[in-house]
Amino acid sequence: MYGAQIAFKNFVVTKGISGSDWVGFVHFVRFFNSYEFWRIMSNTIVLSIYTLLASFPFPIILALSLNYVKSQIFKKSVQMITYAPHFISVVVMVGIIIELLDPRNGIVNRLIMGLGFEPVRFMGTPEYFKSIYVWSGIWQSVGFSCIIYLAALSSIDPSLHEAAVVDGATKVQRMWHIDIPGIMPIAIIILIMNVGHMLDVGFEKVLLMQNPLNMRTSEVIDTYVYKVGLASQSMNYSYSAAIGLFKSVINLILLLIVNKIAQTTKQASLW
Repeated sequence: MYGAQIAFKNFVVTKGISGSDWVGFVHFVRFFNSYEFWRIMSNTIVLSIYTLLASFPFPIILALSLNYVKSQIFKKSVQMITYAPHFISVVVMVGIIIELLDPRNGIVNRLIMGLGFEPVRFMGTPEYFKSIYVWSGIWQSVGFSCIIYLAALSSIDPSLHEAAVVDGATKVQRMWHIDIPGIMPIAIIILIMNVGHMLDVGFEKVLLMQNPLNMRTSEVIDTYVYKVGLASQSMNYSYSAAIGLFKSVINLILLLIVNKIAQTTKQASLW
């Protein structure tokens, strides 16, 4: 927290944090007045909401499905296959995505051309960037994310299912009336924590997937901070720190709001 004051100073390395001059909110105003501000904010917000809405239900669905699988061999095989992508590095994952979607030799375009259509430049089309980012992320993380839901399902009292079976409840009815209410507190906590990272779009993956053709929809706060504040010749540490602090404050506000809503509706909350 001591270093956060760089955002309110013209930080000079030779002067240090304490010796640099105070400038107040100059760097924040500079960011707000930047011609890139609204494009970057809209890209970040849309990508974050898209990721949250698309990725949140899949681990729950996978956990509920695996919970009713009787064959242990099949269950463990599915778990291993869905967990494995989580342990692939981001660099390797992006490389796999680029190879799969290559317009000349990629498997996806090979299938498209086999059906008689023209190849699609997925990575060079700005409109496809968000969907590629989100659904490849789901592929990589869904298996590992469902572990906590499987643990929550294992803590549900088996007598509830036994009583439901005696009453003639189907598997779908047992999921809806027993399993989902049982894991709802955990799901609410995870949702609150995800909202608290709303503007923290994966920097490494976005940066690796960027190219001059899709920059219009792929530039987000984190990549902008890196390019303008750190990668440029001017080394604008104060400017990048101001943008990072602004992002953290917004994340904190969203976290407090969602947590308060959860408290008001008598749901599980962080505090």
